[in-house]
Amino acid sequence: MPSTVKPHDFIGIGLGPFNLGLACLTAPIDELDGLFIESKPHFEWHAGMFLDGAHLQTPFMSDLVTLADPTSPFSFLNYLKDKDRLYSFYIRENFYPLRAEYNDYCRWAADRLDNVLYSTSVTEVTYDEAAGLYQVRTDKGVTHLARRLVLGTGTSPHVPQACADLGGDFLHNSAYMQNKAELQKKKSITLIGSGQSAAEIYYDLLAEIDSYGYQLNWVTRSPRFFPLEYTKLTLEMTSPEYVDYFHALPEDTRYRLETQQKNLFKGIDGDLINEIFDLLYQKKISMPGPVPTTLLTNTSLNSTAYDTTTGTYTLGLRQEEQERDFSLSTEGLVLATGYKYVVPGFLEPVRDRLHFDGHGRLDAARNYSVDTTGRGVYLQNGTTHNHSITSPDLGMAAYRNAYIVGELLGREYYKVEKSIAFQQFAAPEGTHA
Repeated sequence: MPSTVKPHDFIGIGLGPFNLGLACLTAPIDELDGLFIESKPHFEWHAGMFLDGAHLQTPFMSDLVTLADPTSPFSFLNYLKDKDRLYSFYIRENFYPLRAEYNDYCRWAADRLDNVLYSTSVTEVTYDEAAGLYQVRTDKGVTHLARRLVLGTGTSPHVPQACADLGGDFLHNSAYMQNKAELQKKKSITLIGSGQSAAEIYYDLLAEIDSYGYQLNWVTRSPRFFPLEYTKLTLEMTSPEYVDYFHALPEDTRYRLETQQKNLFKGIDGDLINEIFDLLYQKKISMPGPVPTTLLTNTSLNSTAYDTTTGTYTLGLRQEEQERDFSLSTEGLVLATGYKYVVPGFLEPVRDRLHFDGHGRLDAARNYSVDTTGRGVYLQNGTTHNHSITSPDLGMAAYRNAYIVGELLGREYYKVEKSIAFQQFAAPEGTHA
């Protein structure tokens, strides 16, 4: 099998926003030779959720580079200037880029890189002990060599166990826009989920409910429609100090907190919740009879069945507080059930070089390494169990990449801020009873 002659300093596998940020930050560093491998033909980020008006939940400064290098030519502001849109963005007076705009920005940045292999899938990673090199084999029949790896394959759409092997044309929210037209032809649509994506889809379908006449249901196991907590002292939890604190906690404590903190990054934008209520009120006035929609909270999805004859799903639901089971029939089914990190299969040959925790998940060290040497394989995202809510946060990506760049070089290149929070998360030293 052919191989590249010269080993790279590192190979980034996957080109989502996090590894793209790393590519942009390492582009001006002559002493770092990196290669990025992406299975898609071009950069693409959540294209199935490019709803009109949908925007990021973090400000534009959480772009690919700014919080590590405000002078970088890959900044969002430089993108706006290049697109003749800087003054329009300024006049708009809204810090939150549209989701489609952010994707276009990332593609603009990716197009300025010359070290990305697109339409290329990694099939296997092995390690040459004698040479001290990772061997990254691809579907192109080429083996690329590198001293280190940065995993950026991201998280995958999560389908609940209750929907495993379910037939029909149900869809995950990641494919919503591509299937919206067919979905709206159905007599009934049920949406499962509680986060921002579920809320955006519900609002989008509710806006056109009178045009199509479908019954629209929204089912969530959460006790209410939780808003994303976005107060400033809470935002300090996306800080280096909180990562230090969280990472040092016992494993069981971290896992408990991971569950409790979901609303800190998976909640719904508060303005959108209010807009949904206002739209419901508007439809109540404008439509003859009751609005054909049902919102169910405290309700878990326990089973599903699909009838091929009628094209109908039967959902087995349970109202958790009342402990009552009931069923719901629907023609359309949308799962806004989030994403989950899955260890890529191509890592199986080097599994013995990777560090896993007691729950069987990759155990990222404080420096984001997941290999047993602590300096060979780094992980982007997928670490809420040991790096807290900072793991999926776009605003902390530049910080993490600045940290990883320092690890790759053996010295700090971009200034890594170590103290930004006013509050102290751990008990003061010397206060033990």
